[in-house]
Amino acid sequence: MIRVLITDKLAQQGIDLLNSMDGVEAVVKTSVSAEELARIIGEYDGLIIRSGTNVTAEVLANPGKLKAIARAGVGVDNIDIPEATRKGILVMNTPGGNTLSAAEHTMALILSMSRNVVPACNSLKDGAWDRKKYMGNQLNNKVLGVIGLGRIGMAVAKMAKGFNMKVLGHDPFAAPPEAEKLGLEITDSLEGIFKEADYISVHVPRNEQTVSMIDTEQINMMKPTVRLINVARGGIINEDALYNALAQNRIAGAALDVYPTEPPENTRFTEFENCLVTPHLGASTKEAQIDVAVEAAQILVDAIKGGPVKNALNAPSMAGAVPPIVSQYAELARRIGSLVSIIAPGHIKSVEIQYRGSIAEMAFEPVTLNFAVGLLQRHFDMPLNMVNVSVLAKERGISIDETKNTKAQDVAASFSAKVVTDKVIRTVTGSVFGETLLRIIEIDGFNVEMTPLGAVLIIFNDDKPGVIGFVGTVCGRHNINICTMGVGQKPEEQKAMLAVSLDKEPDAKAIEELGELDFVNEIYVCKLD
Repeated sequence: MIRVLITDKLAQQGIDLLNSMDGVEAVVKTSVSAEELARIIGEYDGLIIRSGTNVTAEVLANPGKLKAIARAGVGVDNIDIPEATRKGILVMNTPGGNTLSAAEHTMALILSMSRNVVPACNSLKDGAWDRKKYMGNQLNNKVLGVIGLGRIGMAVAKMAKGFNMKVLGHDPFAAPPEAEKLGLEITDSLEGIFKEADYISVHVPRNEQTVSMIDTEQINMMKPTVRLINVARGGIINEDALYNALAQNRIAGAALDVYPTEPPENTRFTEFENCLVTPHLGASTKEAQIDVAVEAAQILVDAIKGGPVKNALNAPSMAGAVPPIVSQYAELARRIGSLVSIIAPGHIKSVEIQYRGSIAEMAFEPVTLNFAVGLLQRHFDMPLNMVNVSVLAKERGISIDETKNTKAQDVAASFSAKVVTDKVIRTVTGSVFGETLLRIIEIDGFNVEMTPLGAVLIIFNDDKPGVIGFVGTVCGRHNINICTMGVGQKPEEQKAMLAVSLDKEPDAKAIEELGELDFVNEIYVCKLD
């Protein structure tokens, strides 16, 4: 008998599905304490949760029979995924179940702002009859800027086209192939959206690159008639900048469903009649709750029974499954992917990887998949791994071309990745020495040697005397210790590059000072853990 524990409120349809399966028993225990959950979790084969249950390392200390955890929803911040992975427990989520719900809520907010639905309703309830004050705007022929063309962003775009809106689409990573087929105008420039759009809706994950991606500078580019919508993650639109823009009547309106802290500590946006605020309702429809409950139940049991694994957010360790040298190259490839994701800005156009020497004679699929994980992770708000990365890359129209050459070049074996974006072409080559030492040996034709670990500073610069001294001086001034430094030169071009490993990540001020050095052409900071 497969026993499945449910510790958060779940749509009855998901519970009924579990109980209808042969050899499966659903046990519902909501409001269970962390201590009790840790005590009983080992008695169950599977666990289904939502946002109310925290699956910590303490909870997983003695997992017993537990084989899989399913999150009925998208966010998995309440699950210690590394600890689950160490214990061999599969973690899954249901990212598609709330797509339509979130997209519809976005359109509801756009329509409500356009027709002044909420203030007009409140006015009438207060006894007024003021049709002129609440004159609205049509969506027909208006320009909607959609930032982030994942599942939800694309669903919003499709709905907006139904209102005969012109849709400008931008994705920091890559636009899916169907975007242009749908009639979206894909733009590589956010500035174009900021200047042209009547409505701007964000649908990107929250990370270092997207926090405050719409700030005062960006708002100042916009029309005074623009309306901003955030049903993605709190903080993508800087709240201070948005508040000031509303207070100064710099924009026509805004709608927020998400906040940096939830519930929000500051309710200042409620003072504006032209700002709609809702309590994170994007996924809160009966249909969405049923969909995620049923999907969570199905994928959990499928995984426990040894069937297809869907929406996995962690993958079993490769230790013992592949030769140790392949595992080392897989780790090297993941770090190279992370490095390239930083130093190759823009929309990805093509990806090519090459295996040379002895690694080309082995089964290198785990290496390719790990490179893809490193390359794409910063563009998603869910953990990527060898199970899910291929599907997510395909959704964005990203394919990886592989070539192999058993003839070694310079070193006994090497892994090389070439990524072409709309802005740059980057090539990074690495090798594993002595079966354990990971090294990057070439970047864009510059021969360097660097350990891809921790905080790494990549500087493309003019080849001239004093470069190393100036960089060292700035780092020292900011109490940053240089661990290793690789220098590559192209004397015929009078160009060089520095690959510097640091004991800590430099702050914005240090980066600004380094960028102001007259010999610096490009500078990037990468975190390679």
